Amino acid sequence: MRSVAPADNPGSELLRAARRRGRRYRIAAGIILVLGVVSAGLVYWLGSRAQDYSDDPSMLGFNRAADRQMGYLYGKQGQLIEDLTDSLKRPGTQAILIALAAAVVAVGCFYFARMLEHEATEAANDGAPLE
Repeated sequence: MRSVAPADNPGSELLRAARRRGRRYRIAAGIILVLGVVSAGLVYWLGSRAQDYSDDPSMLGFNRAADRQMGYLYGKQGQLIEDLTDSLKRPGTQAILIALAAAVVAVGCFYFARMLEHEATEAANDGAPLE
């Protein structure tokens, strides 16, 4: 009997293509993760170097009238949303959000690469062509 060479098997090319796509997803995930961490560090470093007047004692009570009016007009939810908006302007919060977004996208890429690899091995074991 003659053994079938990998080049003669029509499913082997599809298998190699699936593994190649999986490898590309892993490379993209690594690049996204590194860029996310570098971007988060850069945002934090540049934002923390800027002058922050929020801890200045002479500014104590500066926004008291605006806070009171916000409470009257919009209630506790308005104050909560304003506090959330103010915290999103801080460089530490921005850096954390950038790092988390990069991690979520990288995990998604790793997941899809794993699924491609799993489908490729299942197809190779079953002998069925990939869809």
